Amino acid sequence: MEANVRWVALTAVAPVAWGANYYVTREFLPADRPLYGAALRALPAGLALLALRRRRPYGVWWWRSAVLGLLNVSVFFVLVYAASQLLPTSVASTVMAVSPLTMMFIAWPLVSERPRTAHLSGAVIGLAGVCLMLLMGAGASVPGILASATAVLVSSFGHVLTKRWSGDADLLASTAWQLTAGGLFLLPVAAAVEGTPPALTPPVCVAFCYVALVATALAFTAWFTGLRHLPAGTVGLIGLLNPVTGVLLGTALAGEALTVQQICGLAMVLAGVVLGRPRRADRRAGGRAANGGNVSPPGPNQTPADARPGGASM
Repeated sequence: MEANVRWVALTAVAPVAWGANYYVTREFLPADRPLYGAALRALPAGLALLALRRRRPYGVWWWRSAVLGLLNVSVFFVLVYAASQLLPTSVASTVMAVSPLTMMFIAWPLVSERPRTAHLSGAVIGLAGVCLMLLMGAGASVPGILASATAVLVSSFGHVLTKRWSGDADLLASTAWQLTAGGLFLLPVAAAVEGTPPALTPPVCVAFCYVALVATALAFTAWFTGLRHLPAGTVGLIGLLNPVTGVLLGTALAGEALTVQQICGLAMVLAGVVLGRPRRADRRAGGRAANGGNVSPPGPNQTPADARPGGASM
């Protein structure tokens, strides 16, 4: 039980950082440079993680890193950047809140994780809470909604694919490979489409440091750690903290009081996350799926409960 709580708490770092990222992107980063914005988010984060874990891709991880970097980083970051600029934070978060259900159903055929009743119930309750909190959001645009919805599909597929492939790779290194590959894909496209890079004033530099180091390097490491140790359905439910963070941060910075409707919605989201928290058997099943169904026996200094079939822990 303590291990489950630890992995849930670590994974929750990611959606909280991403919820704040919407506000930072909208308020401090240039609206007309989504390609450069995505590249300057991905590449510094990837290089920072490579400095911590100096390992090159090997074997199949050369092309896996390219595929995952394209899905999880290049395409996803551009879409999120565009959605952050085109939509109010509450509206963008509402669309992204459908990711728990998307991840559950994509994980079913890819990693053989059939959604459990608790996961589905938690997703429905959490989504209802998000809608209750954010239905008052205004200013939605069709391009922004399309960008946000496509980001959900791309990221859900990419994250489940990461879970399927990550059993034999060092987690920190594979995250660094994806971010670096995604950033390198984006740079020449940004130069060709957007011309010169944006001016890096002090506020813009601070904002890029946040989105690269906190909302990307730290958040993606926490998120992929959760995918390795928890069922995809549970990780998707934890992702509901993304819109919750966006609403709370926006309320605090804008000086707006939380309404009774928003408080009730927040309580429902938290209830959904708790309901979808895995039991020990769920966590073992997720680890077996991530490792292709092959579970190594415990080592001489391990008990069965301490074995980590999903790969290296942080």
